Amino acid sequence: MAKPKLRPRRDPMVPSPYQEARDELFQQIMQCGVIGCHPQDQKDWFDNTMVYLQNRYPELKANEFAELRTLGERFAQPAKRPEPAAV
Repeated sequence: MAKPKLRPRRDPMVPSPYQEARDELFQQIMQCGVIGCHPQDQKDWFDNTMVYLQNRYPELKANEFAELRTLGERFAQPAKRPEPAAV
């Protein structure tokens, strides 16, 4: 009988602080009802949330926080509905 081949062990993937902050931001957007709310309310919510994330993830750089905000604002946009076909 042939010996079964041993696969090399892979270390479990540990998310980076950026990935953790991104996931936490997306979860908060879904839980707090930010999607589809008034634009000024969204802006205020993002201002406060980004301050919170900066305190929680101090190892991230300013450009990473700017990218997180952009991703979050895009994620918070309501779903686009398909336009009716022109006849």
